[in-house]
Amino acid sequence: MKHLVHYKGWTGDEILELLEKAVYMKSHRQEYANVLNGKTMALIFQKTSTRTRVSFEAGMTVLGGHAIFLDWRSTNLIMAEIKDEIRYISGNADIVMARLLHNKDLQEMADYATVPVINGCCEKYHPCQGFADLLTVRERLGTVKGKKLVYVGVWNNVLNSLIDLCPKTGTYLTAVTPVINESAIDPELNAAAEKSGFFTKTLDVRAAVQDADVVYTDSWVDMEFFLDPKFAAEKEKRVKQMMPYQLNQKLLKGTRALIMHDMPIHTGYEIDRETIESQNAVIFQQSWNRMYGQNALILRLLGLV
Repeated sequence: MKHLVHYKGWTGDEILELLEKAVYMKSHRQEYANVLNGKTMALIFQKTSTRTRVSFEAGMTVLGGHAIFLDWRSTNLIMAEIKDEIRYISGNADIVMARLLHNKDLQEMADYATVPVINGCCEKYHPCQGFADLLTVRERLGTVKGKKLVYVGVWNNVLNSLIDLCPKTGTYLTAVTPVINESAIDPELNAAAEKSGFFTKTLDVRAAVQDADVVYTDSWVDMEFFLDPKFAAEKEKRVKQMMPYQLNQKLLKGTRALIMHDMPIHTGYEIDRETIESQNAVIFQQSWNRMYGQNALILRLLGLV
């Protein structure tokens, strides 16, 4: 049984093959309308969500299956041991998606579950987002191989998943990250990426974006802290430090790069409204591709593709 906590252990060929399957599934929805008839996915949410919940619930409907939403705070997950709750849930569901605050808890679920577990986001990885990102590049540019993706923002879980995916698929990744979330750092992942020749780091954002095929940004403050008064001082510090790295028309002048953002967007911080609405922005296609990419991942984990 294979889980999706991250893409360590996945080969480049596996990822590329699944990207092509996702492209096919997107344009041939009717062929997969009943493939999960009688199958149930349990969706466990400790973190807030819009795209993850909507895309997984809608995706299970598209595939003919059923999704059960479980809010961490209104279930016994809030008080019982994870190992016991996940074993119970495994007896009623064919696959589990968990969107948790801590990777260690998600890993415990994977260790004790008797069905596949998908990481819907934790502080270290966001594998479903990374896959949807590459799917969007594949759709818009015809291939991911040899393309240059520049990530501008805070070093976080999304960047980690791009670091995990890009070198394996022949995609050049440049990280422009003046601020680092220490909890997101994965030394093993970084070392492997740096040895690959497909991953570089710089703080020269203007030089980095000039020859980029894709420029990608993300929130400077994690969603669970953005409105938290206890995080206000750190938020103010980050905004001051990161404002020179905002994606705007001045920074991107002269480039033809696709503009990506995994959402939710904090307009006027990491990106301005003009850039969100620009002709090069593929932000909403990227967000809609969450469902199509995840559908391919679900079928792969269930051994159906």
